[in-house]
Amino acid sequence: MATIKIKHVRSAINRPADQKATLVALGFKKLNQTLEKEATPQILGMVKKVQHLLKVVE
Repeated sequence: MATIKIKHVRSAINRPADQKATLVALGFKKLNQTLEKEATPQILGMVKKVQHLLKVVE
């Protein structure tokens, strides 16, 4: 499968618990961290849920 690079660019402070949990499930631990993930439907759904906190790096 294809891979996508995602970067955590906005803080999770003052966000609902489910959005914070989604960031943890994606594997983010710090702000400005970049991860490379498989582009599965599950991962893409999680990215869409917190897209306002992330940046997809092509």
